[in-house]
Amino acid sequence: MVSTAICKSTLWISLLHGCLFLIAGSGTEAPTQSPTLEMSSQKFRSELLQEWHASPDAPYFDANTPRNITGLVGHPVRLLCRVKNLQNRTVSWVRHRDIHLLTVGRYTYTSDQRFEAQHKPRSEEWALRIRSPQRRDSGQYECQISTTPPIGHAVFLNIVEPETKISSGTELFIQTGSTINLTCTVKHTPEPPTSITWTHRDQIINFDSARGGISLVTEKGLKSTSRLLIQRARGSDAGLYTCGPNNAPLAAIRVHVLSGEHPAAMQQGCSKSNLDISVSLCLLFTYICFLDFFHYDT
Repeated sequence: MVSTAICKSTLWISLLHGCLFLIAGSGTEAPTQSPTLEMSSQKFRSELLQEWHASPDAPYFDANTPRNITGLVGHPVRLLCRVKNLQNRTVSWVRHRDIHLLTVGRYTYTSDQRFEAQHKPRSEEWALRIRSPQRRDSGQYECQISTTPPIGHAVFLNIVEPETKISSGTELFIQTGSTINLTCTVKHTPEPPTSITWTHRDQIINFDSARGGISLVTEKGLKSTSRLLIQRARGSDAGLYTCGPNNAPLAAIRVHVLSGEHPAAMQQGCSKSNLDISVSLCLLFTYICFLDFFHYDT
């Protein structure tokens, strides 16, 4: 009887897992397309509509203008389309997120003063300029020509902000006598940081201290890295370390220096979450079997 109840519980759990998988896979909402798929769809539609208008005097877009633009938070960004043979048609910019008409010709049709239409007379270039862009401005925009139906050139905008990250995560467990190796990466800054400062317990690290064995290697570029090495780790090296570029947020990591009799603690940081999940699933399975067993007896 007990084995029958357990089998029933196991089958019930399997069916529940399958249902949850189907729900997660399908959902009640349409799946969100990735930017790449969305851009491919827009490109296909644009090319198809241009074929419909393939008469000698039909306007068309210059296919060499960029379709993916990356900008920095707070720094002006410019989206561009180049139109050939426009004649008496009009060029507009539309934001796809809310189907919001932003510009028509040389005029701006939005109350958000950060957006601005840019066009020089007799020029083939029609630009949308965004002053002080924010992360929320990321998404798809479309340059449209007022044909019937309209044809468009889609541009995907990605607004990023300065980011600092220490590759070891937020905690590092290391044995006494080992080398502490911390690598800090800085990206999405207007220019490479002029300085990257490391601190330990709120004190700037002194590379000429009597402790010795401390070195720093820094490489600056579009993505800057700073590598801090502390040889022969000891208990006094434990604590909070921060990496602080002059033009980006700082990142922090807490280092634990363990003595030889506690090697198992080195795995605590990475395995704790997995252990919690395993315990939760085990308890859930036991509870379901318990309920099903009593239900079967009744």
